[in-house]
Amino acid sequence: MKRISKLLAATAIVAASGASATELEVMHWWTSGGEAAAVTEIANAFNASGNTWVDAAIAGGDNARPVMVSRIVGGDPMGAFQFNHGRQAEELIEAGLLRDITDIAEAEGWTELVNPPSLLASCTVDGRIYCAPVNIHSWQWLWVSHKAYEDAGVPVPTNWTEFVGSADALEAAGKIPMAMGQQGWQQAGAFSVLIASLLPSEIYTKVYGDKDTAVAGGPEVASVFKAADDARSMAANSNVQNWNDATAMVIKGDAGGQIMGDWAQGEMAVAQVTAGEDYSCLPGLGMNPRLSTGGDAFYFPVLSDEDQIAAQTELARLMLRPETQVAFNLKKGSLPVRGDVNLDAANDCMAKGLDLLKAGALLPDTNQLVTPDTQDQLKTLFTEFFADASMSPEDAQAEFVKIIDRAD
Repeated sequence: MKRISKLLAATAIVAASGASATELEVMHWWTSGGEAAAVTEIANAFNASGNTWVDAAIAGGDNARPVMVSRIVGGDPMGAFQFNHGRQAEELIEAGLLRDITDIAEAEGWTELVNPPSLLASCTVDGRIYCAPVNIHSWQWLWVSHKAYEDAGVPVPTNWTEFVGSADALEAAGKIPMAMGQQGWQQAGAFSVLIASLLPSEIYTKVYGDKDTAVAGGPEVASVFKAADDARSMAANSNVQNWNDATAMVIKGDAGGQIMGDWAQGEMAVAQVTAGEDYSCLPGLGMNPRLSTGGDAFYFPVLSDEDQIAAQTELARLMLRPETQVAFNLKKGSLPVRGDVNLDAANDCMAKGLDLLKAGALLPDTNQLVTPDTQDQLKTLFTEFFADASMSPEDAQAEFVKIIDRAD
């Protein structure tokens, strides 16, 4: 199957320059206001090549991924699809269902341009490249509403400790201290942010990378479960489902803050609020500023139609072109995967992210360290923990250790 993939890739590179306009179905889960504005930039660039982007968006990654896999395995593949950087596509690659795009990556010089190199490594299996990384997203941010704190008459917090300490004052002012959607991926993500931000980096990597159960069950991680208990109390009345609805609460001043990835910036941009004036962004929760190098990549199923193969090649190429990287990431709130693009238009929050990227204050994303099955188990645990106040931090930690012990 790898020989077939190589042949298809080589044929596509030769055919791309002379291909006629072709419709290509692209599946993704970017449906919020900021996300839709960002993906439109890629679609416009593809349409400008003479091809046609056929948008097939499905709201929510947890909803979209099973549909994508079912389509591919069932013999009805789309032209391209979004997954996160990491291990989500391993089984599809092993089954020979995804196109080897190593030749495209080499022709475009991705190995010299993609920064950090771990992004391209996440696309690589047995020395071959199977995806095009388009951005760097980091989870480790606390977004703080200035209006909520002005209404409550208390200073805007600058770190997690101050944020927790301000909860009573916000509640007294009729505000929800912490906005959080009622979805396991949001809650499991927030917990991982707490580990990464409140403890030394080596604890995070020992737990998720080394699967060290002694550390996962130890006193350092116990302190994070106590912080998660604080977060649970602060978010108890946050009765929204979607992450962008929680972000809207911060924008409106109905909530004090939200732990969420830097994609929240896209919603801020659509709402036309200003970083540093209307809201603050605290990388590492203001405690230990660092970024995880997660994000999004596009994979290309193996196809037989030569025109569609050529269209896949054109799409893969343009996704990492400088002009596409700048236009897309400025609207998405993410960082470019190229280190050589001009981002003078970056706002205060993106500038903080760029500084941390340059400084090498980086962590691998959990998607790069654990399998989708382990991620699902973590989501289930934290869905239960945040929904059931009777589950103690100690009991939750015991279940967490069991999941880490089973992880591969």
